Amino acid sequence: MGITIIWDHQVPVGLRLPVARRVEMILGMPVSNADAAALINGYHPERSQYDAAAILERVLLMKNRAGCTGPVLLIVTHDLFVGGCDFVFGLARPQTGCAVISTARLDNRFYGRPEDFNDLADRAAKEGSHELGHLFGLEHCTDRECVMFKPATLAELDRKKMALCPDCRRRLGKHST
Repeated sequence: MGITIIWDHQVPVGLRLPVARRVEMILGMPVSNADAAALINGYHPERSQYDAAAILERVLLMKNRAGCTGPVLLIVTHDLFVGGCDFVFGLARPQTGCAVISTARLDNRFYGRPEDFNDLADRAAKEGSHELGHLFGLEHCTDRECVMFKPATLAELDRKKMALCPDCRRRLGKHST
């Protein structure tokens, strides 16, 4: 089964291939890239953020229009929130096979640090693989180095390896066959 990553037009084009290759390495599945075919909705001006749940409705529309049968991940630059959370790096809706991540808080510039392309590509691949893992039935992991560990901070995200732990790898194999 293949994975489709849909890229919002504001995400730098140079991230596509490096992130797709890293996700392929982490999950062991082929990845194809596509352009977002619809505008993103869910903006809340009082928060200056986008509602990740509202965006997932649009992702499902894009998925259906494109005729994708496998999991779909949308990557945007907009800062995301959901429910009572101040922010989320991403969100998945397993019942629809759709997920979204944002590069906003994955980018060093958000924290006043020098820009670093490799940091951004690594973080986007880890977070994207995490949300895709949910689409394959994986839950959060207690292993702090596993991609399926739920990070609350950028430091926790950076601590994760670009891999699933052995238990999550085994579970992924059961769900993806």
